[in-house]
Amino acid sequence: IGAVVLLASSVPAEERHEADRRVAALVQAPAVKAALAAARAGEAQTIDTQVRLSEIPAPPFHEGARAEEMRRLFGELGLAHVRIDKVGNVIGERPGAAPHPHVVIAAHLDTVFPAGTNLTVRRDGTRLYGPGIGDDSRGLAVLTGIVRALNAGHVRTTGTLSFVADVGEEGLGDLRGIRTLFDDTLKGTVDRFVTIDGTGLGIARTFVGSERYRITFRGPGGHSFAAFGTPNPVNALGRAIAAVAGFAVPPGTLTTFNVGRVGGGTAVNAIPAEAWMEVDLRSLDGAALRSLDRSLAQAVASALAAENARAGRGGALTVSRVLAGRRPGGAVPEGALIVQLAAAATRAIGEFPAEVTSSSDANYPASLGIPSLEIGGGGRGLDAHAPTEAFDTANAWLGTQRALLLAVALAEK
Repeated sequence: IGAVVLLASSVPAEERHEADRRVAALVQAPAVKAALAAARAGEAQTIDTQVRLSEIPAPPFHEGARAEEMRRLFGELGLAHVRIDKVGNVIGERPGAAPHPHVVIAAHLDTVFPAGTNLTVRRDGTRLYGPGIGDDSRGLAVLTGIVRALNAGHVRTTGTLSFVADVGEEGLGDLRGIRTLFDDTLKGTVDRFVTIDGTGLGIARTFVGSERYRITFRGPGGHSFAAFGTPNPVNALGRAIAAVAGFAVPPGTLTTFNVGRVGGGTAVNAIPAEAWMEVDLRSLDGAALRSLDRSLAQAVASALAAENARAGRGGALTVSRVLAGRRPGGAVPEGALIVQLAAAATRAIGEFPAEVTSSSDANYPASLGIPSLEIGGGGRGLDAHAPTEAFDTANAWLGTQRALLLAVALAEK
């Protein structure tokens, strides 16, 4: 999300040149050169993998089937210690000459689409159409493309690369996969982290903080005719939603809000006993996010009071506001080595590095002080998070090449 700007505009030239020098040396190394050629030549196989993965359902909290396919692929590619951890992350290692630098390259398994969604991918020229085809089936496929190309080039890295297909990035997953990875599975071992999320060739080092709430109004319920006048949770919910829709946010802070899901009630002729909504609040600015949080609390309280005051009989409504997810915001410094290497890797494939603002798996390790980035997986995505999602495969191999080059560069001392 947010504006795209040219990267490294304020970084001293000598730092940019050093990153370019390191990456240029890698590009000229025979093994890396062979791997880059293999990444391009193998893009059709990477895209086929992308389609196959996209057609395996992976709604939030139900990523198991797709995880099993990633485990099979990691094993087939010869990664070591392939396993699924206690929350469902799939991990495979490609040992280097030394354990460190230990670099994690990740992509998330889950999609925003619920069980029962038709996930059949349709091809039309260079475009693929299907829910989740870009976010993040592309990232998962690029993981396999990187490993396949490294194997083809017989690349031996200095440090160790771990490839991770993680759970819980979307919806109310609350980054549970990445939190477990850094708090348990790989705790204390990771030096650098990159998530390949979505499409394009953007680089995200700035991460939007977010808070997600499930707000539930409850009341006695009753017959729509016989109990008319009893306070109605849906009425209160509607008032709260209307108030949220009227929020004003500070300009220039990339502050947003959204009511993403609503539910409640049992029948058209019954006063509901419960109605709920899920709300997403985001901002780059911590003060703006706290202000938005206070506005939401006030909107909910006012809606509750208004409906209870309107009702002429029965008991009063109550409301609960449960924090369902919180992502820490923050940024990796523009001059950090990981940022400069990502920019240099982008220039090395003939593209201009551009910075985007993001909310992704990288939020959590960045908040722990671990150098972290999100990068796009190449190609061009359209209508992410919509049933009409599409992916244009034209020159998508550039994303695989860039990710490979960055992974190798980060695994150097």
